[in-house]
Amino acid sequence: MEIPLNAQVECTDGVCGHSVYVLINPIIDQVTFLIVKEDTPPNTEYMVPVEFVAETIVNTIRLSCDLARLRTMDPFVQTEFIQEKALDYAGYGGGISGMGSFYYMPYITSEVSVQVPVEHQQIPLGELAVHRGTRVEATDGHVGHVDEFVVNKVDGSITHLVMREGHLWGQKDVIIPLSALGETREDTVFLNLDKQQIESLPAFPVSRRWS
Repeated sequence: MEIPLNAQVECTDGVCGHSVYVLINPIIDQVTFLIVKEDTPPNTEYMVPVEFVAETIVNTIRLSCDLARLRTMDPFVQTEFIQEKALDYAGYGGGISGMGSFYYMPYITSEVSVQVPVEHQQIPLGELAVHRGTRVEATDGHVGHVDEFVVNKVDGSITHLVMREGHLWGQKDVIIPLSALGETREDTVFLNLDKQQIESLPAFPVSRRWS
């Protein structure tokens, strides 16, 4: 089963959003969560356990839950409000003359405390968030970007990475087996293959989609 990113997501009672991330446990090479972003305000992103993915067809992911159940799942982004000091510009005071005009400068009366929202992604300890477009590096340099993952529907384990837009291959998808995946860091997936080895892997046109 493939898990496309930036694809339409359907609940059992209709379209509910689109896929923006997958969360991966790099120790066991398994997808643990699919992050679904609602298409309607406030565009909440929900952490959907991978076992709720029923099937994928033609750039569409179907979940086994309804929209009401989806909205009970944990949000991927949580907002924290922190206190910061800011200068209170309460009026205008002494000016500076020039070019026949007189420009007034604001003056500061006090410092005030304001609440500033800070957003945090809720990534479980030790796991990685991968989005469509994540950079892919071969042993000898940059080769492309993540398009989607192919996983074993039974246990959620990753079987292949689908890479798009490698500069060596142009507009086509390259199917990379799990055994070729090396270290994964934030915003970058590293392969244990060089560019010549990747060039010999199976490739498909970008428009190609399979179920």
